[in-house]
Amino acid sequence: MQLALFIIVAIFTIGGALGVVATRNVVHAALFLLLSLLGAAGAYLLLFAEFLALVQVLIYGGAIIIVVLFAVMLTRSSEYPRITDNRQWPLALLTAAALSGVLGAAFWLAPEVVAEPQAPEFTELAASLFTKWALPFEIASLVLLVALIGAIIIARAQNVDTPTDASSDGEG
Repeated sequence: MQLALFIIVAIFTIGGALGVVATRNVVHAALFLLLSLLGAAGAYLLLFAEFLALVQVLIYGGAIIIVVLFAVMLTRSSEYPRITDNRQWPLALLTAAALSGVLGAAFWLAPEVVAEPQAPEFTELAASLFTKWALPFEIASLVLLVALIGAIIIARAQNVDTPTDASSDGEG
């Protein structure tokens, strides 16, 4: 039963990751990324790490995807010139195949580890989160805030530099 659930979760995760790489639409790529992140949350659930699964869904599945979508909307990527195919895609495909081969071999050749579920002490987890890991979480939130502010500034600069249809009809 666990193997079947793992295979389903792995299909969601890998399918979402392939969708991110294969699609040309940035919004679709963000939605495929959400699917892949939800698959990773499912893997955490299979490992009996409910807290990590919840954090994965709330922080990555929610906040990160929303920041990505806001950045896409604010920078108005539809106005950019169409990007042509990169000529290095055969090298990228070869590299991805080699990495998949190495990871697959490591997965199939590794000995099976049997572990029993262990309930974490939430008081210890909370103490660790708010003492040892508080600063890294705050730094990550500041990095995301700076990225969002940067997207807003870029979008505003493009709006100021770009003439509108009303000013381009000769009344200027």
